Amino acid sequence: MAPLFSRTSRKNPADAMVTLIGRPGCHLCDDAQAVIEKVCAETGASWEKKDITEDAELHRKYWEQIPVVLVDGKQHDFWRVDPQRLRTALGA
Repeated sequence: MAPLFSRTSRKNPADAMVTLIGRPGCHLCDDAQAVIEKVCAETGASWEKKDITEDAELHRKYWEQIPVVLVDGKQHDFWRVDPQRLRTALGA
């Protein structure tokens, strides 16, 4: 009998890329960065930071939501980052 729900294997968190989109002087962005740094250090995931003041397309798309967090290029969170939710998204 086939299982009702098939499980797919989780990806390796070390293969994931977390992107923080924010701007200088944003306290929520600083808070998000602290969470991302901690979770990525624990899981081995890579992370990068992008500044919406230096990219017109990012500014147009995200200026009302910063900080925005992407996991492998897909929007994961905005405003606040929940560490456990990010760990789960990374497969940890």
